[in-house]
Amino acid sequence: MTPKIVSVFNNKGGVGKTTLTFHLAHALGELGKKVLLVDFDPQCNLTIVSMTMEQIEKIWTAEDAFIEDFAAAKENESADNFDRLLDDVRSIHFILKPTEDGTAELPRLPPPASLTKNVDLLPGRLTLHLFEAKIGERWSGIYQGDPLALRTATRARELAYKYADMHGYDIVIFDTSPSLGALNRDILTLTDGFLIPCSPDLFSIYGIRNIGGALDLWRKQFDTIFHLLSDTKRSQFPEKFVRLIGYTLYNARRYSGQKNPLGLAAAHYHYAEQIPGTIRNHIDPENSLPFDEILGGSIGGDSVIYAHNTFPSLAQKYHLPMWRLPESELQPEDKSTIGGNQQKFKDTQQMYHAFASDVIDRIAKL
Repeated sequence: MTPKIVSVFNNKGGVGKTTLTFHLAHALGELGKKVLLVDFDPQCNLTIVSMTMEQIEKIWTAEDAFIEDFAAAKENESADNFDRLLDDVRSIHFILKPTEDGTAELPRLPPPASLTKNVDLLPGRLTLHLFEAKIGERWSGIYQGDPLALRTATRARELAYKYADMHGYDIVIFDTSPSLGALNRDILTLTDGFLIPCSPDLFSIYGIRNIGGALDLWRKQFDTIFHLLSDTKRSQFPEKFVRLIGYTLYNARRYSGQKNPLGLAAAHYHYAEQIPGTIRNHIDPENSLPFDEILGGSIGGDSVIYAHNTFPSLAQKYHLPMWRLPESELQPEDKSTIGGNQQKFKDTQQMYHAFASDVIDRIAKL
């Protein structure tokens, strides 16, 4: 099966990227799409939202020796114990570690963590910066077609395809950190498309400018690489360079009495208005779906652009999307807050379904 691979990305942190990604995946799942989340953010925020500390500790502890030296740890482990290790959920860094160390790949892929019937996760790990360092170290070897360099640069996409074959995923979402470093250069350019969540502020405007500049540089690098590689080696990369599928305002706050169409404070609306123009001016049309189709407003219209106060923090606490909280088993201190706002929590489902439906339509155009 060939899934579409997408990313939610912004050079600026603090825009609610993890909350958006988590809820988008659950909405896509409820709309019938089979989704795999892969946490490539070394800060592991998506993993923290999705799993309990006990679950994460169990996964990481079993892997510690392998992250330090995979070959040595495997040699010190019995074949039966290593086989059992692969029966359980493993972090994306554990799965990538043989590539990082230049050893033989895993004999079989471990299962992802199941979040819902249609949504799975390959958890992150704080040590993923080690894989990023290896990408940077081997980057120049890609131009010469060095097999290990190519394997390192393309392994994430290969894994997405292999997991899709195993589990039938329609969409794979690569979660990334808010940086323009070597790991994101690699991960983002292995995706088919990406969307940008934006706060209505100056920092998001400059974040978009930085993304546009980075995409131009990365595209030139990949064009050179593709020119030098044989057709066989070229086929390990995406057929087309990654393209923007749109943007959405996120975590914007309504202010009573404001007369602008979005009901934002004047200063915030000033920046919200600048986002489409900034994308037009700083992102090459070759790195995007047609601007006229995607810059008429936020993805999904106004469905998810406004902040939900403490709702996201409660979603993180219970590792559930906001709309499922009223029907879940709650701790006593949260019952009145969630019970008293039950309909508002449930209404977020329709909002994210509208957003996810638009995302599906845009992905289909990639």
